[in-house]
This record gives sequence, C-alpha cells and structure tokens, in this order.
Amino acid sequence: MLAGRGGAPLRERSLGTVIALGEGLPFTLEPAMDSSSVYRAFLNALRLSLVSPLVLAGCGDDEDLTGYALPACEDGGLAVSGLSPAAPVDAVQLRTRVSTGNEVVNTRATATSGTPCATASNPSACQSTLEGLAPASSFHRICYDICSEYYLATTRGDDVTAHATLESLRGFLGTVDTPQEAALIAFAEGYNLSCGNLKRGGVRTNADGSFSVIGTQGFACGEGTKVTRFILEVFPSGELKEGSRKVIEKGNDNCAIGRRPAGLRTAEEVACTDALGRHFAAAAHLEAASIHAFLRLREELALHGADAALQEAALRSACDEVRHTEVSKRLAGLFGAVPPRPGVEALPLRSLFEVALDNAVEGCVRETFGALVAHHQAAHARDEGIRQVMSQIAEDETRHAGLSWTIDRWVQPKLSAPEQERLREARARAVAALREEMATAPEAVLIEEAGLPPPAVASAMMDSLARDLWA
Repeated sequence: MLAGRGGAPLRERSLGTVIALGEGLPFTLEPAMDSSSVYRAFLNALRLSLVSPLVLAGCGDDEDLTGYALPACEDGGLAVSGLSPAAPVDAVQLRTRVSTGNEVVNTRATATSGTPCATASNPSACQSTLEGLAPASSFHRICYDICSEYYLATTRGDDVTAHATLESLRGFLGTVDTPQEAALIAFAEGYNLSCGNLKRGGVRTNADGSFSVIGTQGFACGEGTKVTRFILEVFPSGELKEGSRKVIEKGNDNCAIGRRPAGLRTAEEVACTDALGRHFAAAAHLEAASIHAFLRLREELALHGADAALQEAALRSACDEVRHTEVSKRLAGLFGAVPPRPGVEALPLRSLFEVALDNAVEGCVRETFGALVAHHQAAHARDEGIRQVMSQIAEDETRHAGLSWTIDRWVQPKLSAPEQERLREARARAVAALREEMATAPEAVLIEEAGLPPPAVASAMMDSLARDLWA
C-alpha cells in the first residue's frame, strides 16, 4: 500500500520482494513476474513527480479574462453561498437526483448555505420533508442511460420548497444582483461552470449591472465529441443572452488511460456536474471495460500457446479489475455520479500479431502510464480516502503493466522482423497520442483532491518512461 504525504505510516509488506524507492519517496513497490525494468522506470519517473513544480499549465488562449473570477464552489460543484433571494430563508440547497430508468439511485445536497429547518417548529419533520422532496421537473438535466437532475430546495420556518424550474428559480432570486446568482442562472440554462479553470468557468460584473459568464457545454472523449465555450450575458431580470462561442477541445478515441478492450464503444457523457464524480465515474467505466480486455487476453494467450503462468496472470488481472470497478463506483457515488455501462462488441479472437499490437499500445504504453499515474495519485491526492483507494489500485495496475511487458518479451521472438518494426512504430504513435492527451490540464480539483499530475509533471513522467522503457 502506498502511504500519502504528511507522514502517514507505511503498511508492513510481506508479499514479494520490496524495492525501496530511495530517500524522499513515501512508498515502496513490489515487482510482479520478472518485469523488473518496469519498476526501475517507475522509480525514476516517480522521483521526478515529487520534485517537478505542480503548475496548472495550459495551451495558449486568445480569450480576454480580465475582470473574471471563478464562481464560488463547494466540494467541486457550484455553491449556493453569495445569493440574495427576494425573500429571506433559513437555508438553501442545490440538490441532485440521479436515476436510471424509473429507479432513483441517489438523492443528495451538493451545496448548502444556512441551516436547514433552523426555525421549524418540528425540525425532524422538516428535515424529513426536505430529504423526501421529489419535484417532477428540474432546471438542469443531463440524461443518457443515467439521468442527473438539479433543483434548489429552501426551508423557512415549517415551509420546505423546491425550486425546480427556471421560472421558479428566477422568482426565488428576484433581481439578479450578485455574481453567484448569475452563475446559477447560467447553470440552470444548461451551461457548465468549472470551479478551477477560469477558461471554463468565470463571472465578471459589468458597469451596467449585468454579468458576463464563461460556461461550457459538451465533453471531449470519443471521436466527434467536443467542448464548446460560451461567453454569456446575464441581466438583472434573470434573462440570459448567448454571446460568442468557441470549440476549445475536441475528443478522440484515445481519451482514457488504461487497457481498453477491442470493440469498446464510445461512452456517453457522465451526467454529473462534480469534477470528481465525473472523473471516478469515467475511471469505473474503464475498469469495467478492462475486465473484458483481460478475459479476452487470457483466451488469446491460450490460443497462441502461452504458458499457464501468463494465462493465470491475465485471469488474476481481470479479477483485480472487478474490485477496481466496485471501489471506483463507490467513489463516483460519493460525488453524485453513476458510471455508464461499458459496451463491448463480441469479436473473434485475434492473430498473434494483432494480440502483440494491442498489447504494445494498450499494455506497454497506456496501462503502463496509467499505473504510474495511479502511484502519483496515491502520493499526491489531498483526500485521504482517495489516497487509500489509489494505493491498492496502483499496486495492482503495476502488476498489470509488468504482465504487458512480459507478454511483449514472450511474443517478440515469434514475430517477423517487419512485424517487430510495426510494433515499434505503433508504440511510438501511442506515446505521441498520449502526450497530446496529457497536455490538457485537468480541473484544479482533480489535481488537488485526486492527485492527478498537471501537464508539466505528466510530461516529465513520460520523458522518464521514454528513456527507460519506451526507447
């Protein structure tokens, strides 16, 4: 297990050989099978991750952000502080209801201001009414296989009220005269506001009493997807007018880090406004897809005459991914997100070269770097629960990366010289694609709370792997 920063005690180790990372590194790694080169490469890359500056670097942008400030946020989502409603209330909450089909799977407050039921004659009954609110509509709704719906709830004395439409929200706010109210109006109109990236979420107060709001729509994961940024004008009446728009990110099929199975269909957008929820829902989706990848790999290894140890290692990896899926789903649920189910086409087993090609890209590049990222999260995540989860996942994923390189060594002598060259070229293209993906800065909350490496650190980690493994 990997201990986080702050002097947390290291767990005693009893399985396998322990490789010390050296002075200044807060954890140890265990080798799996005979892939010691993977672990030596990880040691070097992780040392770099501990000394590289954690800067939020991004690509150049011509948008003038003068005067804009980030919206107020709570736990990675929009806050409801800074509101001046038309009539005073004891408390206001932004609430979300997550459902699949006709079943509600999660209802919770994502942000609260004030003390709910503070002046109620029967606080317990008031609280029960608040938790049982089930409005028929919502002012912000994202719906694919899974639906997330958002609405405001207020308490005043014994009155508990849901404001679940845009008209009701405007009536509750009255004159829109604070930046947070303008942000809330934009959110209710279907735009997303980042809590940590001013280029994707910001509010500016204008001299005429209106507000300029930066918001986005869309997502970038999968061919043909995109994120569009909008500059919006919100007026004191609550009316919103769309100004300029610009596509700031385009998706591709290389959007996820980890071993993806052949035939994996592009996932729908995760219906959650919380960046941590979206991140762990996407992670759970990929972990579930990896179960299929390893089960298929085991069949193909058997088909092509691999020894029992390799086949059993693939099966063990599939079992690991079952556990990873469950813990990632639980983390996503804590932040109000439900992962989409992976869709994987049933395809015939592949030739030895096709297996080797897939292993070179998905295993030796993507899964290897994904394991390294997991170790970085285990060391750098501010959230203790996330550090603990990522510690165990990192151990398992490092073993999976070791399996990938063991398969690579097993298969290389069985390939012709042209096939070996095609493998090297495919691996180089995969590394280049990964570099492009990691050049985009994650949300600030994902760097701080979940420990994801910012672009400068990710680049240094990849440089180290390029020297030690990918050369």
